[in-house]
Amino acid sequence: MSDGKYTYFKRDISWLSFNYRVLMEADDPSLPIYERIRFLSIYASNLEEFYEVRVSEHRSNIIRQNYTEESAETSEERLEDLTNEVNRQQQDFYRIFNSGILPELRRQNICLYQNCKPEDFHLDYIRKYFNEEVFPFLSPVTIQRGVRTFIRDRRLYLIVRMLHKTTGDPYHVLIKIPFSKVPRFIALPAHEGIYYYMFVDDVIRANLPSVFPGYDVEGCYSIKISRDADIYIDDNKGDSREMKNEIKEKVGKRKIGALSRFMYDSAMPADMLEYACETLNIAEDDLIVGGSYMNLQDMSKLPNPVGEALEQAPPTPLRVPYLDRMQSMFQAIINHDVLLHFPYQSFDYLLRLLMEASFDPDVEDIKITQYRVADNSAVINSLVSAAKNGKKVTVFVELKARFDEENNVSTAEFMEAAGINIIYSIPGLKVHAKVAVILRRGDNPDFAYLSTGNFNEKTARIYSDMALLTCDKDLVGDVNALFAFLELQGAAPEFRHLLVARFNLVGEIQRMIQREIDHARQGRRAYIILKMNGLHDKQMIDLLYEASEQGVEIDLIVRGICCLVPNRKFSSNIRITRIVDMFLEHSRVWYFYNDGLEEIYLTSADWMRRNLSRRIETAFPVLSPDIKREVIDILHIQLADNTKACIIDEHLNNVYKPHSEPPVRAQAAIYEYIKNIK
Repeated sequence: MSDGKYTYFKRDISWLSFNYRVLMEADDPSLPIYERIRFLSIYASNLEEFYEVRVSEHRSNIIRQNYTEESAETSEERLEDLTNEVNRQQQDFYRIFNSGILPELRRQNICLYQNCKPEDFHLDYIRKYFNEEVFPFLSPVTIQRGVRTFIRDRRLYLIVRMLHKTTGDPYHVLIKIPFSKVPRFIALPAHEGIYYYMFVDDVIRANLPSVFPGYDVEGCYSIKISRDADIYIDDNKGDSREMKNEIKEKVGKRKIGALSRFMYDSAMPADMLEYACETLNIAEDDLIVGGSYMNLQDMSKLPNPVGEALEQAPPTPLRVPYLDRMQSMFQAIINHDVLLHFPYQSFDYLLRLLMEASFDPDVEDIKITQYRVADNSAVINSLVSAAKNGKKVTVFVELKARFDEENNVSTAEFMEAAGINIIYSIPGLKVHAKVAVILRRGDNPDFAYLSTGNFNEKTARIYSDMALLTCDKDLVGDVNALFAFLELQGAAPEFRHLLVARFNLVGEIQRMIQREIDHARQGRRAYIILKMNGLHDKQMIDLLYEASEQGVEIDLIVRGICCLVPNRKFSSNIRITRIVDMFLEHSRVWYFYNDGLEEIYLTSADWMRRNLSRRIETAFPVLSPDIKREVIDILHIQLADNTKACIIDEHLNNVYKPHSEPPVRAQAAIYEYIKNIK
């Protein structure tokens, strides 16, 4: 799309480009086979959520005629573009699965039966397993014209066409695969050193004659659907507790949302597909071509009978020698600021900080935000412990974190029952900031924890994030002022160092970019590095285009959506790097050269419209020269990656950087770099 002199990538096509980069990892023969399987699974899971949210949103725009940002024609055009791109990617997906994943498993003496008759030595076992473990949970349903049949989302179904042996009359039957009762992959007896597995889908297929003894089975094909999984909450009216009750009520309705995708086996005959669409009320533009096996995100559950040799084990989280030498986290932070790198370093240090706060007699208040909460969270348990020890604990819980609403509601109610003061969502806003503050009596120093990622010990094992621990009075005061606003929602607070979306964040970003433009115009070196997960806001992109036109060198490290188009006249000084590797790149970092007086901000904010205008986000400066150098070094390691880094070109292609010596794999190099920090 274009807007006068500038052009932009379409947001959803850009996201599909990112997801295709994930699929490229599944196609990488240098990776262990179960790591490739993990990426195949991630790709499929990502695409499922994309249809549940983004595609559903486009369909909703058309149905409701709710065209706040686009016309009905635009939504329809985008759906057509998305369908074409997804169908193209699905061809590669099944090519990788059939020609890459399965043969490599066989080379490792692992045979996953598919679309073929099992070996004779397994037939009795399969028959016995089906009769005892699968058959009791089957509930075939005849589908016919004029009779409505409801299909659950994210569930696998087999649609069977058969003929009555006596009359020859055709029948179509729908069978839901009993996913919660039996595993997706059935382990069969090993034979001559080969491990055998079988899709439960195929176990059912192989035994259909015994399910329908009076019929001849003509064909059996997989289908699945996706439904609108977004929750539409009118959070501009009513208080937060009313919103909580509304969310609790609507979460359960996700399962019956409007259909957004009907995926079918490409081998299904055209007349059978037509009958299925007619009887199940499927529109033609809902159709997505699939293969014999769907829900292949389940591949992550394929057992590994060989062991670690076929996996890519993440490195053990590093200890922080400085913190381990100190008996007190408080004293360590008083000595100097500390920057933690997850998952390269252990998340335990946050738990140590919270535990020390819960027992320190001088601590009066602990305040923290929660966006996505881990199940059985150690962070939550530490806060409960603090409350039971007489501390005043305040937790802001964002109820509107998509797909985590139910967990966040139940966790909030658990904390509230334990005596913790809960601030629920602010109507009309999402709070995405990841901050905490520990306040103490008298002249004792207070502490702040500011992070690019959630207070979630489970995601901290696989998401790369940075967290700053500080007792800087201005930063602590800024975080406390933010919590005062969240509690009272009164007048706009003033901040000394903290940048907060909806207050001063956008203006300061613009000021810092403009400063680089001014340096470039005056013939000085001007350079910006921006690392984030998404870049969509047109106003910010235009400012980067302008900076490029004025001679500012710009390196973007963008994992996901990126609507900025490189390699145009107006973007000739902009390079876009995308890194997909073992850990999910999640930290957001802004670097401004500033005529040699380098400035670094760490932040929770991507440059999406929602982050900059409809959320509370924070960006915080790195003030310590040593920590600043640490962050800059890591940025340069990522820009030097020539193993897992791709350049995004002007056609949205993921183009691997040319391999050169020495090879640099950023995440491995960062681990070694952090290991050497004293």
